[in-house]
Amino acid sequence: MSRGAQRISVDLADTARRLARQRALWQRLVDFDPITRYYARLLADHDHEAWLLTWLPGQGTPWHDHGGSAGSFVVLQGVLTEEVAGYRTAVDLDNARRATGPGVLLTPGDQRTFGTRHLHRVTNAGSDPAVSLHVYAPRLTSMTNYRAVDGVLEVEEQAEVGIDW
Repeated sequence: MSRGAQRISVDLADTARRLARQRALWQRLVDFDPITRYYARLLADHDHEAWLLTWLPGQGTPWHDHGGSAGSFVVLQGVLTEEVAGYRTAVDLDNARRATGPGVLLTPGDQRTFGTRHLHRVTNAGSDPAVSLHVYAPRLTSMTNYRAVDGVLEVEEQAEVGIDW
């Protein structure tokens, strides 16, 4: 069975909501980095992990996947925009992934849950700092970053846990 096909033994959406309600768990870790988004791991279990991310206005991720992990995230503060990549149509012969439409605006309490093949980018396009809580299963071991070339997303780099973050 491939890693992407593994069964997920934790309810990611429920776990993210539960951890988001535990303000004492994550509030002390909130910090902001003027250069790049800040992140801190909240917990790591044998089958999942949780991260706190903070975003100053203008900060965001590149297009990326989660290396075969599924996930769920909750916006705790501020406003984030998520853009999702997918296939143009079900019969695309070139198997190319492209941005599929305008981003979704996410405000405090909003949640996004996704599967193992999800490819997206998240940005703080607002004027205030943002904070979000992310849960992944299985635990992240790699992420692939992509760049858009003529509207098609191409692999730019492979990031590995312990080396690149």
